[in-house]
Amino acid sequence: MNTLALSAGKLGIGDAGIAAVLGYAVVFVGLVLLMAVVVLMGKAMAGTRGKAASTPAQPAAPAPAAAPSAPPAPGSAGEVKLFDVPDKEAAMIMAIVADKMGKPLNELRFKSIKEVK
Repeated sequence: MNTLALSAGKLGIGDAGIAAVLGYAVVFVGLVLLMAVVVLMGKAMAGTRGKAASTPAQPAAPAPAAAPSAPPAPGSAGEVKLFDVPDKEAAMIMAIVADKMGKPLNELRFKSIKEVK
């Protein structure tokens, strides 16, 4: 390209075509790179979200009944079997699950809770 022709505003048809093709190429390369970044970030976030979602789903079962022979309290869902989990931790897990699900504790039923080692 002639710098005098560009400064005077006179651009030939061949030079204009080359400038257009290079401009389109730069835009498409930028879009492809942006798409790659978005896909990678999506996979990274899905990986962390998957780990966080699987952890609370496994230990779902808190608060055992006070006395096995007594009838359940009003609003409770019955007994909970605990396997190597203290009562306090089971109650915390039950409260966390209820909070994450956005439901009242008395609407959930926990059958058992077991520590995964």
